[in-house]
Amino acid sequence: TCSMRSILIDWLVEVSEEYKLNVETLYLAVDYTDRFLSQMSVLRGKLQLVGTASMYIAAKYEEITPPDVNEFVYITDDTYTKKQVLRMEHLLLKVLDFKMSPPTINWFLSHYLRFIKLSTSLNNPNNQDLYSRIENLSRYLAELTLIDADTFLAYLPSQIAASAIYLSMYCLNNKWTKQIGEICGYELDELKSCVQDMFKAMQTANSHPQQAIQEKYKQAKYDHVSLIDPPKTLDPKL
Repeated sequence: TCSMRSILIDWLVEVSEEYKLNVETLYLAVDYTDRFLSQMSVLRGKLQLVGTASMYIAAKYEEITPPDVNEFVYITDDTYTKKQVLRMEHLLLKVLDFKMSPPTINWFLSHYLRFIKLSTSLNNPNNQDLYSRIENLSRYLAELTLIDADTFLAYLPSQIAASAIYLSMYCLNNKWTKQIGEICGYELDELKSCVQDMFKAMQTANSHPQQAIQEKYKQAKYDHVSLIDPPKTLDPKL
């Protein structure tokens, strides 16, 4: 169910923080998990095993020094054995047909942010703090979408990334310009529905049963962006 999945994703966020994994590793693990679950029926007791094996594969793919398989057994409180994790890894690779490098929300977000910084006034040294807040708030909003499969699996990763940038800029009193739209490849009309859903996710984030993403983005290294109050309303033009 979606509630079981959201508990699993919340746990994967905690694991990625615990082992200081790249954010792309988290996004890949979520992608592998969702694609696997869309093709296979999994018993409730094996759901965490799917997530663990997904994170193990993603870490090997993305990290310079990935945690050892024994670390992944340890983080499940020894719920599963090393043999079970390795068997699930094998099954995942087979079911996913070894297609392990999909374009993730994070890939698009990093790409867009890089070009926005290079091409706009945010490249000005005086705007470094503002750019950092826009980047971190965009990343926070994008990660919130990982929890809610029912809503956000309907959108393209590129759409979610562009919507996160729009909403973060709006929250920080910055305008979405035609130039930014061209960088992201979207007209504002094409983002309307996604931005509205993301805005709802931001409004309800503090009351959500899963809090790992909020806790993560309360940290100073992320500019405490999960503590930013959402605006009362969205731009009426949206």
